[in-house]
Amino acid sequence: MRSLLRGLATCVALALALVGFAPLEAAGQGRGNGPASSQGVTFSVDVKAAIGQFYASHASPGAQALPPGIRKRLERGKPLPPGIAKRTAPPELRAAARVPEGYELVEVGLDVLLVEVATSVIHDVLMDVVR
Repeated sequence: MRSLLRGLATCVALALALVGFAPLEAAGQGRGNGPASSQGVTFSVDVKAAIGQFYASHASPGAQALPPGIRKRLERGKPLPPGIAKRTAPPELRAAARVPEGYELVEVGLDVLLVEVATSVIHDVLMDVVR
């Protein structure tokens, strides 16, 4: 039964991708990035490109790099460190990335994170995109 459901989910994801709706992808599909790769969602290649293009054309004058010790703690599968300075991503970027309900895009230093709202767990990180 599970394999049937996985096959159905794969077919639906493929159909959505073919019509241009592939904002995020399951973390376990082709990424293999440690223990967090079996849960949640991550940025698709298209969304990564859209985020990079957005920040290339929209300057963020207040953005500064995080200290290395804090930045090292921004990993998939881990919660956001308590008290970390974060900014919600601009609305036009959130719309372009089509973030699913229950997740949010946040800027932390020069990085953009996909964070689960309920748990503050990081599901994906794009380093050095905010400029």
